[in-house]
Amino acid sequence: MRAISAISRPNGLAQALISSNMHGIGRVTNDHLEIGLPRKGARKGGLEKASGFLDGQMLVAMPAMNDERFNRSVIYICAHSSEGAMGIIVNHPAPNISFPELLVQLDVIPDGEGIQLPNHAENVRVLKGGPVETGRGFVLHSADYVVENATLPIDDGVCLTATLDILKAIASGEGPRSAVLALGYAGWAPGQLEQEIQSNGWLHCPADPELLFGQNVEQKYNRALQKIGIHPGMLSSDAGHA
Repeated sequence: MRAISAISRPNGLAQALISSNMHGIGRVTNDHLEIGLPRKGARKGGLEKASGFLDGQMLVAMPAMNDERFNRSVIYICAHSSEGAMGIIVNHPAPNISFPELLVQLDVIPDGEGIQLPNHAENVRVLKGGPVETGRGFVLHSADYVVENATLPIDDGVCLTATLDILKAIASGEGPRSAVLALGYAGWAPGQLEQEIQSNGWLHCPADPELLFGQNVEQKYNRALQKIGIHPGMLSSDAGHA
């Protein structure tokens, strides 16, 4: 597993999300971390969403997004508040590593046993989740699997877990029905995401299982645009809304 190589410090909201009384995937230490579990007032299936915030939505990068790390990216927003935002890129495959290979590197399965994995485990995609904490793994998954005090409900039917327990469950055929494993995440400081949206850097649309967990990663960007009602040829880097 690659060493942690965070490009920027996680904001307070993201730091709360990516920590728990558990070991972070890909950063197995004896240190206990803390997670921001649903706060008081959370609704079933996810955190109570304040008006104007985009948790549970998809961000779709526009041509005005001049940061190459987010070129043509589709991002699932795991948390968004006045403290900032945290999300996972769902359409950038991680190069040169498969899910079985990652399980071997994390000692979840012995080397050479990848062929014994259940079919759905073979289909779990490993993604470049974002430029922050790229040595840490996050499993975005369906809500049919929950680790007590470790799984964060995000929206109806979607959860985030960052413990080795979920990888062991997937490897044994007892994990969630749908899942992707992301290395790293995208984080925004307070007000930063709102400013980028106003600058025409992002559009957003509702999430759906195919955008989150679909195998055809390369088509997710165009599919998200179609969901918004935009043809790629209509896009412009000029300020304003597409």
